[in-house]
Amino acid sequence: MSQRLYMLDTNVVSYILKLKSRSAFDRLANLTRDEKACVSCVTEAELWYGLHRSHAGQKQRLHLEEFLLNVVPLPWRSQEAHAFGLIRAQQEAAGHTLAPFDMMIAAHAISVGAILVSSDRAFRYVTGLPGLENWATDLIAGG
Repeated sequence: MSQRLYMLDTNVVSYILKLKSRSAFDRLANLTRDEKACVSCVTEAELWYGLHRSHAGQKQRLHLEEFLLNVVPLPWRSQEAHAFGLIRAQQEAAGHTLAPFDMMIAAHAISVGAILVSSDRAFRYVTGLPGLENWATDLIAGG
């Protein structure tokens, strides 16, 4: 049986790291042997930006580093760039708006065949996603 891959979006990772969503934290902690979580290197970049912008201390830095050891960032490749171009063209043609980093993360999920985990409802307009799940069900939906 193949492993189910989940790509966590930046907002969900932030909820997990800040313990703002117990449901997202628990879902990640209870992945089965047939499930694996990852993040896009785009999410990793956003997380590092947030850490440096907030002037977080050593404790938060170590917490992020530990998280990234367990939920490995996947590199951005040419396949993701191609998927990004397609998504951006489709979104513009349909009159939908999605932030550039969000389009990059969606493209990454499509390219690697991952279910995207996000509480951002704007992703529902992205065609080609293998799946879209919101693990932060204990929060009011955003997007």
